[in-house]
Amino acid sequence: MKKIFDGKKTVKLGSEKNPAFVTVQTEERSKEVVSIFEKNGWKYTIGLEPDKPEDITDLEILLNPPKTMIAEKRVGRNEPCPCGSGKKYKKCCGK
Repeated sequence: MKKIFDGKKTVKLGSEKNPAFVTVQTEERSKEVVSIFEKNGWKYTIGLEPDKPEDITDLEILLNPPKTMIAEKRVGRNEPCPCGSGKKYKKCCGK
């Protein structure tokens, strides 16, 4: 059985304890990626592997962090219906 929560804090990607790992195919591409990491002050590890496809998912995550989703406020069953009928939601659109 696998534990879901182990009680340990997750470490931020691009930090000293959790550097971003990127693999590239050429030395020229490696220099481009290094300049991006250096400009933003992120810690990184780059693997130069010409025979494998490029993997820059960690860099993409750092450049485009996920946005926080905000849930819409739901209509309560005893509140007026948002359609404008004047009835309670449970008697109108909330069937």
